[in-house]
Amino acid sequence: MRNDDERLRPVDLARLAGISTQQVRNYEEAGVLPPAARTASGYRAFTAVHRRALLAYRALLRGFGPVTATGVMRAVHAGDVPAALALVDAAHAALHEERTALGATSKALETLTETPPDELPRSGLRIGEVAALLGVRTSALRVWEAAGLIAPERERVTGYRVYRPVDVRDARLIHTLRRSHYLLDQIRPVLDGLRREGSTEALRAAIVARGEMLTARSRAMLSGAGRLDDYLECTGE
Repeated sequence: MRNDDERLRPVDLARLAGISTQQVRNYEEAGVLPPAARTASGYRAFTAVHRRALLAYRALLRGFGPVTATGVMRAVHAGDVPAALALVDAAHAALHEERTALGATSKALETLTETPPDELPRSGLRIGEVAALLGVRTSALRVWEAAGLIAPERERVTGYRVYRPVDVRDARLIHTLRRSHYLLDQIRPVLDGLRREGSTEALRAAIVARGEMLTARSRAMLSGAGRLDDYLECTGE
C-alpha cells in the first residue's frame, strides 16, 4: 500500500502506466494531471494524487477515447466536476444510441431473411417497370431515391432513370422493410451494411462482432468511470 504523502518521480509514474517520462510531462502540461510541485532544484515532485489521476486518465482513455478522456480530466482540474460528468454521460448516451441502432439493424436483417429472394430482372428497367414489378407507386421510388437509398443511373440523352439489377434488389429490400414499418433512416444502415459486407450472412457476422465490441467498450467505460470516482474521492470533489 502506497503512502499518500509519498513523493513520486516522473519515472515512477511512467513505469506505473507503461509510458515514457516525457509523456508524463506532456500529461501535466495538457491538464490531464494536476500541476506538480517543484523541488528546490526544479524537478517535478508528484504524489499519490497524481498517481490516481494518471490511473483514472489511462482507464478513461481505454473506454472513452483521448478526446473525451482529456476533456474529463481537464474539467476536473478546472474545478468543474459537473462538466466532467456531463462528458461521461454524453459518451454513455452515444453508446446506447449505437447499440439501439445496431439492434434495429439486426431485427431488420431478420425480416429480410424471412422473405425469399426473387430473381433479379434484366438490366435497364424504367421507373414504371420497377414500380409495377414491386407493386408500388413511382412516387415511392422517387422518395427512396431522394433519401439516398437507391441511385439509379440516368440515360445521357433523355435523362430517364435506368434501374440496374442491383438497384431493383435494393428497392425490393426497401419495400420489404417499409411493409414491416421500418423508417427510411432505419433502413439506411441495413442497405449500407449489405453493400459493404456483400451478403446477409456476412452482415449478420459483422453485427455480432460489432455488438461484442460495444460490450467491451461498455465494460471499459465502467472501469474508467470507477477510476474517475476514485480520483474524485481522493481530491475531495
